[in-house]
Amino acid sequence: MKYIRCIHSFFRKHYFTYSTLVMILATLVAWLFFHYGRQNTASILLIYILALLLISYGTEGYFYGLGAAAVAELCMNFLFTDPFFALNFTPSGPVIFVGMFAISVIASATATNLRRQTKQLALQERQLAEAEKEKMRANLLRAVSHDLRTPLTGIIGSSSTYLSNADFYSEEDKQNLVKNIHDDANWLLAMVENLLSVTRIQNDFKQLKTNTEVVDEVVAEAVITLKKRHPDAQITVTIPDEILMIPMDAMLIEQVIINFLENGLTHGKSEKPLLLTVENEPDKVLFRVKDYGTGISKDRLDTIFEATGESLPAVDGYTGMGIGLSICKTIITAHNGTIGAKNHGSGAEFYFTLPKEEHHEP
Repeated sequence: MKYIRCIHSFFRKHYFTYSTLVMILATLVAWLFFHYGRQNTASILLIYILALLLISYGTEGYFYGLGAAAVAELCMNFLFTDPFFALNFTPSGPVIFVGMFAISVIASATATNLRRQTKQLALQERQLAEAEKEKMRANLLRAVSHDLRTPLTGIIGSSSTYLSNADFYSEEDKQNLVKNIHDDANWLLAMVENLLSVTRIQNDFKQLKTNTEVVDEVVAEAVITLKKRHPDAQITVTIPDEILMIPMDAMLIEQVIINFLENGLTHGKSEKPLLLTVENEPDKVLFRVKDYGTGISKDRLDTIFEATGESLPAVDGYTGMGIGLSICKTIITAHNGTIGAKNHGSGAEFYFTLPKEEHHEP
Protein backbone atom coordinates (compact mmCIF):
# COMPACT_ATOMS: atom_id res chain seq x y z
CA MET A 1 0.00 0.00 0.00
CA LYS A 2 2.86 2.38 0.80
CA TYR A 3 4.43 1.80 -2.62
CA ILE A 4 1.08 2.31 -4.34
CA ARG A 5 0.69 5.68 -2.59
CA CYS A 6 4.22 6.65 -3.68
CA ILE A 7 3.51 5.72 -7.29
CA HIS A 8 0.22 7.63 -7.20
CA SER A 9 1.98 10.67 -5.72
CA PHE A 10 4.65 10.52 -8.46
CA PHE A 11 2.09 10.46 -11.25
CA ARG A 12 0.10 13.26 -9.64
CA LYS A 13 3.19 15.44 -9.99
CA HIS A 14 4.06 14.26 -13.53
CA TYR A 15 0.84 14.53 -15.54
CA PHE A 16 2.50 14.16 -18.94
CA THR A 17 4.23 10.91 -17.93
CA TYR A 18 0.99 9.61 -16.43
CA SER A 19 -1.07 10.48 -19.51
CA THR A 20 1.51 8.97 -21.85
CA LEU A 21 1.68 5.69 -19.94
CA VAL A 22 -2.11 5.42 -19.81
CA MET A 23 -2.41 5.97 -23.57
CA ILE A 24 0.38 3.46 -24.31
CA LEU A 25 -1.26 0.86 -22.07
CA ALA A 26 -4.67 1.50 -23.66
CA THR A 27 -3.18 1.15 -27.14
CA LEU A 28 -1.46 -2.15 -26.25
CA VAL A 29 -4.67 -3.56 -24.79
CA ALA A 30 -6.64 -2.35 -27.81
CA TRP A 31 -4.04 -3.93 -30.16
CA LEU A 32 -4.38 -7.28 -28.39
CA PHE A 33 -8.18 -7.12 -28.47
CA PHE A 34 -8.21 -6.10 -32.12
CA HIS A 35 -5.69 -8.56 -33.57
CA TYR A 36 -6.43 -11.54 -31.34
CA GLY A 37 -10.17 -10.99 -31.09
CA ARG A 38 -12.85 -10.26 -33.63
CA GLN A 39 -11.51 -6.87 -34.74
CA ASN A 40 -14.44 -5.16 -33.02
CA THR A 41 -13.98 -1.39 -33.35
CA ALA A 42 -16.61 -0.73 -30.64
CA SER A 43 -14.43 -2.52 -28.05
CA ILE A 44 -11.44 -0.40 -29.08
CA LEU A 45 -13.55 2.74 -28.65
CA LEU A 46 -14.56 1.69 -25.14
CA ILE A 47 -10.93 1.05 -24.20
CA TYR A 48 -9.92 4.54 -25.28
CA ILE A 49 -12.94 6.09 -23.53
CA LEU A 50 -11.80 4.39 -20.32
CA ALA A 51 -8.29 5.77 -20.89
CA LEU A 52 -9.73 9.27 -21.36
CA LEU A 53 -11.66 8.99 -18.10
CA LEU A 54 -8.53 7.85 -16.23
CA ILE A 55 -6.49 10.73 -17.62
CA SER A 56 -9.20 13.32 -16.99
CA TYR A 57 -9.62 12.23 -13.36
CA GLY A 58 -5.90 11.79 -12.81
CA THR A 59 -4.80 15.22 -14.08
CA GLU A 60 -5.81 18.81 -13.47
CA GLY A 61 -7.38 21.08 -16.03
CA TYR A 62 -8.47 20.21 -19.56
CA PHE A 63 -5.17 20.13 -21.48
CA TYR A 64 -4.19 16.49 -20.90
CA GLY A 65 -7.71 15.16 -21.40
CA LEU A 66 -8.19 17.00 -24.70
CA GLY A 67 -4.73 15.99 -25.85
CA ALA A 68 -5.47 12.36 -25.03
CA ALA A 69 -8.74 12.61 -27.00
CA ALA A 70 -6.82 13.79 -30.06
CA VAL A 71 -4.23 11.04 -29.69
CA ALA A 72 -6.96 8.41 -29.25
CA GLU A 73 -8.68 9.52 -32.45
CA LEU A 74 -5.39 9.39 -34.36
CA CYS A 75 -4.55 5.94 -33.00
CA MET A 76 -7.98 4.56 -33.90
CA ASN A 77 -7.72 5.93 -37.43
CA PHE A 78 -4.10 4.88 -37.96
CA LEU A 79 -4.03 1.49 -36.23
CA PHE A 80 -7.55 0.13 -36.14
CA THR A 81 -9.31 1.49 -39.24
CA ASP A 82 -8.91 0.14 -42.75
CA PRO A 83 -6.57 0.96 -44.44
CA PHE A 84 -4.25 0.21 -41.53
CA PHE A 85 -1.18 2.31 -40.79
CA ALA A 86 -2.52 5.20 -42.81
CA LEU A 87 -4.60 8.24 -41.98
CA ASN A 88 -7.90 8.12 -43.83
CA PHE A 89 -10.69 10.00 -42.07
CA THR A 90 -14.09 8.56 -42.84
CA PRO A 91 -17.37 10.44 -42.37
CA SER A 92 -17.70 8.83 -38.95
CA GLY A 93 -14.26 10.11 -37.91
CA PRO A 94 -15.34 13.65 -36.97
CA VAL A 95 -18.26 12.24 -34.95
CA ILE A 96 -15.92 10.03 -32.93
CA PHE A 97 -13.48 12.92 -32.57
CA VAL A 98 -16.19 15.26 -31.22
CA GLY A 99 -17.48 12.52 -28.92
CA MET A 100 -13.99 11.94 -27.52
CA PHE A 101 -13.57 15.65 -26.87
CA ALA A 102 -16.99 15.88 -25.21
CA ILE A 103 -16.20 12.95 -22.91
CA SER A 104 -12.85 14.48 -22.01
CA VAL A 105 -14.36 17.90 -21.24
CA ILE A 106 -17.16 16.46 -19.11
CA ALA A 107 -14.82 14.14 -17.20
CA SER A 108 -12.27 16.91 -16.63
CA ALA A 109 -14.94 19.32 -15.43
CA THR A 110 -16.37 16.71 -13.07
CA ALA A 111 -12.93 15.85 -11.70
CA THR A 112 -12.12 19.55 -11.22
CA ASN A 113 -15.34 20.11 -9.30
CA LEU A 114 -14.72 17.05 -7.14
CA ARG A 115 -11.19 18.21 -6.32
CA ARG A 116 -12.45 21.69 -5.52
CA GLN A 117 -15.14 20.30 -3.22
CA THR A 118 -12.64 17.98 -1.55
CA LYS A 119 -10.29 20.89 -0.88
CA GLN A 120 -13.14 22.97 0.50
CA LEU A 121 -14.23 20.16 2.81
CA ALA A 122 -10.65 19.64 4.01
CA LEU A 123 -10.31 23.37 4.64
CA GLN A 124 -13.58 23.43 6.59
CA GLU A 125 -12.46 20.46 8.68
CA ARG A 126 -9.17 22.21 9.49
CA GLN A 127 -11.02 25.40 10.38
CA LEU A 128 -13.39 23.49 12.66
CA ALA A 129 -10.47 21.72 14.32
CA GLU A 130 -8.67 25.02 14.87
CA ALA A 131 -11.85 26.59 16.21
CA GLU A 132 -12.24 23.69 18.65
CA LYS A 133 -8.65 24.11 19.77
CA GLU A 134 -9.11 27.85 20.25
CA LYS A 135 -12.28 27.22 22.24
CA MET A 136 -10.42 24.79 24.49
CA ARG A 137 -7.53 27.22 24.94
CA ALA A 138 -9.92 30.03 25.83
CA ASN A 139 -11.79 27.84 28.33
CA LEU A 140 -8.52 26.66 29.85
CA LEU A 141 -7.21 30.19 30.21
CA ARG A 142 -10.41 31.32 31.92
CA ALA A 143 -10.33 28.37 34.26
CA VAL A 144 -6.60 28.57 34.96
CA SER A 145 -6.81 32.26 35.83
CA HIS A 146 -9.10 31.28 38.69
CA ASP A 147 -7.79 27.88 39.71
CA LEU A 148 -4.10 28.73 39.84
CA ARG A 149 -4.83 31.79 41.93
CA THR A 150 -6.33 29.73 44.77
CA PRO A 151 -3.32 27.52 45.64
CA LEU A 152 -0.87 30.35 45.00
CA THR A 153 -2.79 32.62 47.38
CA GLY A 154 -2.82 29.83 49.97
CA ILE A 155 0.92 29.22 49.64
CA ILE A 156 1.74 32.93 49.91
CA GLY A 157 -0.63 33.43 52.84
CA SER A 158 0.56 30.44 54.85
CA SER A 159 4.25 31.13 54.22
CA SER A 160 3.87 34.83 55.11
CA THR A 161 2.06 33.92 58.31
CA TYR A 162 4.75 31.41 59.22
CA LEU A 163 7.59 33.85 58.54
CA SER A 164 5.98 36.78 60.32
CA ASN A 165 4.60 35.04 63.39
CA ALA A 166 6.66 31.87 63.81
CA ASP A 167 7.57 32.77 67.40
CA PHE A 168 3.94 33.07 68.43
CA TYR A 169 2.73 29.71 67.08
CA SER A 170 2.92 26.31 68.69
CA GLU A 171 4.57 23.38 66.91
CA GLU A 172 1.16 22.03 66.00
CA ASP A 173 0.15 25.33 64.41
CA LYS A 174 3.42 25.44 62.49
CA GLN A 175 2.86 21.90 61.26
CA ASN A 176 -0.61 22.88 60.07
CA LEU A 177 0.76 25.85 58.15
CA VAL A 178 3.46 23.72 56.53
CA LYS A 179 0.84 21.08 55.70
CA ASN A 180 -1.33 23.73 54.02
CA ILE A 181 1.64 24.87 51.95
CA HIS A 182 2.38 21.23 51.05
CA ASP A 183 -1.21 20.55 50.01
CA ASP A 184 -1.45 23.72 47.94
CA ALA A 185 1.89 22.96 46.25
CA ASN A 186 0.70 19.43 45.37
CA TRP A 187 -2.51 20.84 43.94
CA LEU A 188 -0.52 23.34 41.90
CA LEU A 189 1.74 20.53 40.64
CA ALA A 190 -1.29 18.54 39.51
CA MET A 191 -2.63 21.56 37.67
CA VAL A 192 0.68 22.12 35.87
CA GLU A 193 0.88 18.43 34.88
CA ASN A 194 -2.63 18.64 33.46
CA LEU A 195 -1.78 21.72 31.45
CA LEU A 196 1.39 20.09 30.11
CA SER A 197 -0.61 17.02 29.12
CA VAL A 198 -3.19 18.95 27.12
CA THR A 199 -0.47 21.08 25.47
CA ARG A 200 1.35 17.91 24.45
CA ILE A 201 -1.77 16.52 22.79
CA GLN A 202 -2.78 19.78 21.09
CA ASN A 203 0.65 20.09 19.51
CA ASP A 204 0.48 16.60 17.96
CA PHE A 205 -3.16 15.52 18.22
CA LYS A 206 -3.28 13.62 14.93
CA GLN A 207 0.02 11.83 15.47
CA LEU A 208 -0.25 10.62 19.07
CA LYS A 209 2.51 8.06 19.51
CA THR A 210 1.33 4.92 21.27
CA ASN A 211 3.07 1.76 22.40
CA THR A 212 1.60 -1.53 23.50
CA GLU A 213 1.56 -1.32 27.30
CA VAL A 214 0.62 -3.75 30.07
CA VAL A 215 -2.52 -2.40 31.74
CA ASP A 216 -1.53 -3.70 35.20
CA GLU A 217 1.70 -1.71 35.14
CA VAL A 218 0.02 1.51 34.03
CA VAL A 219 -2.62 1.23 36.75
CA ALA A 220 0.04 0.43 39.38
CA GLU A 221 2.12 3.47 38.40
CA ALA A 222 -0.95 5.72 38.62
CA VAL A 223 -1.84 4.44 42.09
CA ILE A 224 1.77 4.79 43.31
CA THR A 225 1.92 8.39 42.06
CA LEU A 226 -1.39 9.20 43.73
CA LYS A 227 -0.20 7.67 47.02
CA LYS A 228 2.80 9.99 47.01
CA ARG A 229 0.46 12.97 46.86
CA HIS A 230 -2.20 11.53 49.16
CA PRO A 231 -0.55 9.06 51.56
CA ASP A 232 -3.82 8.44 53.42
CA ALA A 233 -5.83 7.63 50.28
CA GLN A 234 -7.63 4.28 50.38
CA ILE A 235 -8.05 2.59 47.00
CA THR A 236 -9.30 -0.87 46.11
CA VAL A 237 -8.03 -2.07 42.72
CA THR A 238 -9.66 -4.88 40.75
CA ILE A 239 -7.91 -6.12 37.60
CA PRO A 240 -8.59 -9.23 35.45
CA ASP A 241 -6.30 -12.21 35.96
CA GLU A 242 -5.21 -12.30 32.31
CA ILE A 243 -2.49 -9.95 31.10
CA LEU A 244 -4.02 -7.10 29.10
CA MET A 245 -1.86 -5.23 26.60
CA ILE A 246 -3.31 -2.34 24.62
CA PRO A 247 -1.86 0.56 22.57
CA MET A 248 -1.61 3.80 24.54
CA ASP A 249 0.56 6.66 25.66
CA ALA A 250 1.19 5.32 29.17
CA MET A 251 2.02 8.68 30.73
CA LEU A 252 -1.18 10.29 29.49
CA ILE A 253 -3.39 7.37 30.55
CA GLU A 254 -1.77 7.44 34.00
CA GLN A 255 -2.71 11.11 34.16
CA VAL A 256 -6.35 10.27 33.40
CA ILE A 257 -6.48 7.62 36.13
CA ILE A 258 -4.80 9.98 38.63
CA ASN A 259 -7.28 12.75 37.77
CA PHE A 260 -10.22 10.40 38.30
CA LEU A 261 -8.85 9.20 41.64
CA GLU A 262 -8.04 12.73 42.85
CA ASN A 263 -11.49 13.81 41.80
CA GLY A 264 -13.01 11.10 43.99
CA LEU A 265 -10.79 12.01 46.94
CA THR A 266 -11.14 15.78 46.73
CA HIS A 267 -14.66 16.34 45.44
CA GLY A 268 -16.45 13.06 46.07
CA LYS A 269 -16.12 13.10 49.88
CA SER A 270 -16.09 9.32 49.63
CA GLU A 271 -16.98 7.55 52.86
CA LYS A 272 -15.47 4.26 51.65
CA PRO A 273 -12.26 3.38 49.78
CA LEU A 274 -12.28 4.35 46.12
CA LEU A 275 -12.85 1.44 43.75
CA LEU A 276 -10.64 1.30 40.64
CA THR A 277 -11.82 -1.45 38.28
CA VAL A 278 -10.43 -2.69 34.97
CA GLU A 279 -12.69 -4.87 32.81
CA ASN A 280 -11.78 -6.83 29.70
CA GLU A 281 -14.40 -6.49 26.94
CA PRO A 282 -14.38 -8.03 23.44
CA ASP A 283 -13.07 -4.99 21.54
CA LYS A 284 -11.96 -2.64 24.32
CA VAL A 285 -10.79 -2.33 27.91
CA LEU A 286 -12.99 -0.48 30.41
CA PHE A 287 -11.54 1.56 33.31
CA ARG A 288 -13.88 2.67 36.11
CA VAL A 289 -13.35 4.74 39.24
CA LYS A 290 -16.15 4.72 41.83
CA ASP A 291 -16.44 6.86 44.91
CA TYR A 292 -19.02 6.59 47.66
CA GLY A 293 -19.84 10.18 48.43
CA THR A 294 -22.01 13.07 47.31
CA GLY A 295 -22.33 12.10 43.65
CA ILE A 296 -22.81 14.50 40.72
CA SER A 297 -25.76 16.85 40.42
CA LYS A 298 -27.92 16.15 37.35
CA ASP A 299 -27.44 19.61 35.87
CA ARG A 300 -23.65 19.03 35.73
CA LEU A 301 -23.56 15.57 34.19
CA ASP A 302 -23.75 16.87 30.61
CA THR A 303 -21.03 19.50 31.05
CA ILE A 304 -18.73 17.86 33.56
CA PHE A 305 -15.99 17.30 30.97
CA GLU A 306 -16.06 20.89 29.71
CA ALA A 307 -13.09 23.10 30.64
CA THR A 308 -15.06 25.88 32.35
CA GLY A 309 -13.52 25.69 35.78
CA GLU A 310 -17.04 25.30 37.19
CA SER A 311 -17.75 21.67 36.42
CA LEU A 312 -17.57 20.63 40.04
CA PRO A 313 -18.40 22.53 43.22
CA ALA A 314 -15.58 23.86 45.33
CA VAL A 315 -14.27 21.64 48.11
CA ASP A 316 -11.80 22.96 50.68
CA GLY A 317 -11.27 26.05 48.55
CA TYR A 318 -10.42 24.12 45.38
CA THR A 319 -12.29 24.01 42.08
CA GLY A 320 -10.19 23.09 39.04
CA MET A 321 -11.15 19.47 38.49
CA GLY A 322 -13.19 20.78 35.56
CA ILE A 323 -9.85 21.40 33.89
CA GLY A 324 -8.57 17.96 34.84
CA LEU A 325 -11.69 16.25 33.51
CA SER A 326 -11.58 18.27 30.29
CA ILE A 327 -8.00 17.15 29.77
CA CYS A 328 -9.04 13.56 30.46
CA LYS A 329 -11.58 13.83 27.66
CA THR A 330 -8.95 15.24 25.30
CA ILE A 331 -6.54 12.41 26.12
CA ILE A 332 -9.11 9.64 25.68
CA THR A 333 -10.43 11.15 22.45
CA ALA A 334 -6.87 11.21 21.09
CA HIS A 335 -6.71 7.47 21.87
CA ASN A 336 -9.99 6.84 19.96
CA GLY A 337 -11.65 5.85 23.23
CA THR A 338 -14.81 6.93 25.04
CA ILE A 339 -15.27 8.68 28.37
CA GLY A 340 -18.21 9.37 30.65
CA ALA A 341 -19.55 9.94 34.14
CA LYS A 342 -22.68 8.88 36.02
CA ASN A 343 -24.14 8.37 39.46
CA HIS A 344 -24.47 4.83 40.81
CA GLY A 345 -26.74 5.44 43.79
CA SER A 346 -24.05 5.72 46.46
CA GLY A 347 -21.76 8.18 44.76
CA ALA A 348 -20.21 8.97 41.38
CA GLU A 349 -18.55 6.81 38.76
CA PHE A 350 -16.12 8.02 36.12
CA TYR A 351 -15.12 5.66 33.33
CA PHE A 352 -13.26 5.49 30.04
CA THR A 353 -12.51 2.84 27.43
CA LEU A 354 -9.49 2.19 25.23
CA PRO A 355 -9.70 0.12 22.03
CA LYS A 356 -7.65 -3.03 21.77
CA GLU A 357 -4.81 -3.42 19.27
CA GLU A 358 -6.88 -4.80 16.41
CA HIS A 359 -9.48 -2.04 16.78
CA HIS A 360 -7.08 0.85 17.36
CA GLU A 361 -6.80 3.52 14.65
CA PRO A 362 -3.35 5.20 14.75
